[in-house]
Amino acid sequence: MEPSDITIRGAQHHNLKNVDVAIPRHKLVVLTGVSGSGKSSLAFDTIYAEGQRRYVESLSAYARQFLGQMEKPKVDYIGGLSPAIAIEQKVVSKNPRSTVGTVTEVMDYLRVLYARAGITHCPKCGREVSSQSAQQIADSLAALPAGTRFQLLAPVVRRRKGTHAEVLKQARLDGYVRARIDGAVVELEAAPKLEKTRVHTIELVVSRLRAPEDDADRPEWESRLVDAVETALRAADGILVADMLDGRDLLYSEAAACPHCNISLPELSPQLFSFNSPLGMCPDCNGLGTQADVDPALIIADPEISLLEGASRWYGDLTKKKQSWGLRQLRAIAGYYGVDLDLPWRELPQRFRDVLLYGSGEEKIRFTWGSENEEGSWSGESTRAHDGIIASINRLYRQTGSEQTRRWYASFMSEQPCPGCEGARMRPEARAVTVGGKAITEVSAMAIDEAHAWVMGLQRSEPAGSEAADALNREQFEIAGEVLKEIRDRLQFMLNVGLHYLTLDRAAPTLSGGEGQRIRLASQIGCGLVGVLYILDEPSIGLH
Repeated sequence: MEPSDITIRGAQHHNLKNVDVAIPRHKLVVLTGVSGSGKSSLAFDTIYAEGQRRYVESLSAYARQFLGQMEKPKVDYIGGLSPAIAIEQKVVSKNPRSTVGTVTEVMDYLRVLYARAGITHCPKCGREVSSQSAQQIADSLAALPAGTRFQLLAPVVRRRKGTHAEVLKQARLDGYVRARIDGAVVELEAAPKLEKTRVHTIELVVSRLRAPEDDADRPEWESRLVDAVETALRAADGILVADMLDGRDLLYSEAAACPHCNISLPELSPQLFSFNSPLGMCPDCNGLGTQADVDPALIIADPEISLLEGASRWYGDLTKKKQSWGLRQLRAIAGYYGVDLDLPWRELPQRFRDVLLYGSGEEKIRFTWGSENEEGSWSGESTRAHDGIIASINRLYRQTGSEQTRRWYASFMSEQPCPGCEGARMRPEARAVTVGGKAITEVSAMAIDEAHAWVMGLQRSEPAGSEAADALNREQFEIAGEVLKEIRDRLQFMLNVGLHYLTLDRAAPTLSGGEGQRIRLASQIGCGLVGVLYILDEPSIGLH
């Protein structure tokens, strides 16, 4: 019969003095007391240590060599003990790549969901992109209403400059009679000469078709349609245009590529949606979402005083540097723009401040330099654009070989959102894939209660072609049903422990001790184990 209590006799570990206690099983038990009363000694150093030690001893000698075995606590007897898991107060992870989503494994399942049920869009124009076989394209066209007239075009030149004389010549040799050039259908034998400096589009007319009204004619027509589709795809490297003769064009692609922007897209895989994988991380920030960049606020130390008095850390106090290069440069720029350098930084014209920080662009300024000493004197001048303090710091930071000098330049920098991904961490192709109308980066930015509601909305399976934008169709639901269940359960566990306000992209090092504990607790509950003894160290600390 299973014991109803955990029985402890003669606990003497640390400051425990022969403590005898019976703790009920399957209950929430709280140990309270003043600091130093032995709460941790009883919970962690006695109960948890013995439960962990007994579990490890039940394993083979080969397995035990890979596990750290805990020291046997000083206690006369412990009975009714279950395998124990301790959730202590400590930072979940110090890795800047770790987030709430990665720690709880929600992101792992989200990546699988987007790889299996995601809808690809072009990252440039936003159009939906899908790869179709010749048979699928033919089936789509065969579904047009009876009597519909259309022609199949092979776009061999798409928005490119040139005369394209060789393309037109080869098309005639291949037996093509007509082509649509810049929107107008012409005979190839009488094709106009194209201007070399203008952008042109050339689409060969492969076949003119009319959907049959008599079902008896359909098999032969569909066979002809498949042949025409395959011919057009071969001629245009996998792209086909169906001209509906009413001003509408239907564009089909045999590959996962955007025919409008002429870019190929990678195959959907879980790695594409991971900012820790080279396949998915933003190439500019390597998946961190931030970059060390020069911060203007760190260049200007005190905007209430003038540049001559040391408002800028870059120039320093120029009243002590009468013949310095920095002072000569400032005077030249101030003279060009007619600015009084004795004014406080805050009162200087905005244009002058922008030129100092970001450069003068195409405006050229006359700079002079010179020196005089016992050995002689020298001087010179040049007229050039001013690069700006920010560009100079970035250049010198990259060029210097001195670690001390690099630290000096780094003191003008701060972590700022990556301009390439705007802090989303992922490459554009991954951010352009949607499920339920949302990209994976949008879901990651949601609070946990909002993400849970979004997942529940996806589980309202809708028939294919349904107008419900936030629900999966039946085919997608069949593919991703099990993954959605795992995501839903993990989000629900975090809701149950009161973490509804956290976002999935929240960095793990920024979590408080209590939040980290509850995340680990939610992860443990998600494992579905029963009969386990959980020992928590002040789980309510640090919560909002």
